[in-house]
Amino acid sequence: MLYALLCYNDEAEVFAWDQDQDAVVMARLEAVPQTLDRAGKLGPSLRLLPTTAATTLRKDQDLVIDGPYAETKEQLLGFYLLDIEGLEEGLAIARELAAANPGGAYEIRPIGYFRPGKALG
Repeated sequence: MLYALLCYNDEAEVFAWDQDQDAVVMARLEAVPQTLDRAGKLGPSLRLLPTTAATTLRKDQDLVIDGPYAETKEQLLGFYLLDIEGLEEGLAIARELAAANPGGAYEIRPIGYFRPGKALG
């Protein structure tokens, strides 16, 4: 079954890391996707730019605003697409990522519809 593993953290903290700090965390995180990729369980994974680069369309008012829609302590900073057996496997993967990444939270959500589209770039 396909799951999205959504990665949340305080972007003010994460984007304040210097290049060395960021490289260390990303290197620790990379070990988990490499294992998943070898097992054929990893789809696309993305790291999003900060919410200051976002634009939101409020559909009820047809209003376009800069930044994210929700004002929250932690922001969605990226996600992994996983082809796994179920929630328990997703939780195990989230725990591995959590051990490599300071702070934040992971949300594991089943995917109800998937359209892979065409490869970009």
